[in-house]
Amino acid sequence: MDQFSGRTADAVGATGRAGREADAVDTATEAFVAHRNLLFTVAYEMLGSAADAEDVLQETWLRWAGVDPTTVREPRAYLVRIATRQALDRMRALGRRKESYVGPWLPEPLLTAPDVADDVELADSVSMAMLLVLETLQPVERAVFVLREVFAMEYDEIAGAVDRSPAAVRQLAYRARAHVAARRPRGTVSPAQTRAALQAFQRAVETGELQSLLDILAPDVVALSDGGGIRHALLRPVVGADRVARLLETGWWQRDAQRTVEMVQINGGPGLLVRIDGRVDGVVAVCVESGLITGAYHVRNPEKLERVARQTTVSR
Repeated sequence: MDQFSGRTADAVGATGRAGREADAVDTATEAFVAHRNLLFTVAYEMLGSAADAEDVLQETWLRWAGVDPTTVREPRAYLVRIATRQALDRMRALGRRKESYVGPWLPEPLLTAPDVADDVELADSVSMAMLLVLETLQPVERAVFVLREVFAMEYDEIAGAVDRSPAAVRQLAYRARAHVAARRPRGTVSPAQTRAALQAFQRAVETGELQSLLDILAPDVVALSDGGGIRHALLRPVVGADRVARLLETGWWQRDAQRTVEMVQINGGPGLLVRIDGRVDGVVAVCVESGLITGAYHVRNPEKLERVARQTTVSR
């Protein structure tokens, strides 16, 4: 082979390698984009924070980009495994932030599409009430519960994601399921029932009619407010219908001529978006059981309100 032919062969070989590498990048990108909403939902349900979930997505992409996709048999399972491990690492840092948090910590609310409510299990899994229940689980228990109960992953797949044996994962799933069952809202509530309770709640606090408010609050209702030390909010939970009604009447829901309240979809169910002078001031979500409000969650921390300015897609 002469020198020119050698250079030509090298060039052809380099072009071929470049083409194969470009194809691999395209394949990796397509797989990541196809599963992006799923990965976000997994991370969000593990963390309760959209900002941290987005960071997990970024870290997942960086690790996925270094993998040859032709060696991966199940891209979905592989990507979920990466995202789960990154979320578990981030949960430790998030736990330290929560320890120094001013007042009650509530999940970061999401403005979701109306059709999320059609998937009852998905809507329940991202609801404020369920995310607060998941907060009471240990990190690995939470990961196992989310992957098994929400995303129906096999025990072997989950084992690879949380670095446990399948037998250990089964035991963790059993424990987490029992823990959640003892604390989750009882019975299935339709979006229409929640919407009706919210509308009654809104009318009561806007008119100041204490009795009409008491009529829709469960005797053991719990009110939580999250201002993060930035906005005025409750520093401790308020429990009991009389106390919550009095709180609402005297200032938790401050009346303001420039205040507007809009019914929107928050975390898969009806919620209230509150604006003052056109600026988002807070979000109110409720937990409804047997037609009564058992939990009222008011998020005012501005660092947690960015996601209610645009719709976020969650999926399974």
